[in-house]
Amino acid sequence: MKMTVATSLKESHEKDGFVTGIDVFTASEITSFRNEFDKLEEREGKEKSQNALVYRHFDVPFIWQMATDRRLLDVMEQIMGPDMMLLSTGFFCKYPEKNPKAFVGWHQDTQYWGLDPPIAYSAWIAVDDSDSANGAMQVVRGSHRKGVIPHGTSEREGNLLRNYQQEVSSEHFSEDDIVTLELKAGQVSVHHGLTLHGSQPNRSDRRRCGLTVRYITPDVQQSKPRSDGLHWTPILLRGEDRYRHYPHTPPPFQRD
Repeated sequence: MKMTVATSLKESHEKDGFVTGIDVFTASEITSFRNEFDKLEEREGKEKSQNALVYRHFDVPFIWQMATDRRLLDVMEQIMGPDMMLLSTGFFCKYPEKNPKAFVGWHQDTQYWGLDPPIAYSAWIAVDDSDSANGAMQVVRGSHRKGVIPHGTSEREGNLLRNYQQEVSSEHFSEDDIVTLELKAGQVSVHHGLTLHGSQPNRSDRRRCGLTVRYITPDVQQSKPRSDGLHWTPILLRGEDRYRHYPHTPPPFQRD
């Protein structure tokens, strides 16, 4: 699904809670970024690279470059408007040889983030091809319109949300509304912070890696600490911050 008209992106996101298959990075660009990630993965190790390489846009230039690419921000502006702050970044990688049972339980992002209102936007950048075989992200169409859904304790082995051990029971949605977001490397999907999403184990012999970039509008404030007890340090990327909910954080690197 390729969308280029602003109203199509915004209307689809408002209706379904996600948009997908958006072409952002060229083949040569994403190959270069993948090579940079491979070096980071070698330094940090696969265990950490699964889902613990977070907030590294503050010290790793290529992550900052990906998260603030003009074309990606153009997409986000169509969806969320002209005032935009970068909230966080994080890699999600599934290694078939590392943990073949690894999955992500059904959840809503803003369940854990202490935001008021609980509205954020997540761009998932495919570093590798992401498909059903290697555990592509799945979303529940229209689930963002239900508000915050109760999360229970996760009892299933392999849940990568191990720090939270929470997931939403299938009784809260219909399997008919599940959509698998298959992406070619360099493509992007965007989902609302209240959209139910998760992913199945990687059953292929290929790595599945993506960079998740979270954005908020400046009116969203932090009403309580995040689930890890810490506080956000957003960076204004576009537009104006008329609310001043957060201390000013300068960009860590010069933007192109």
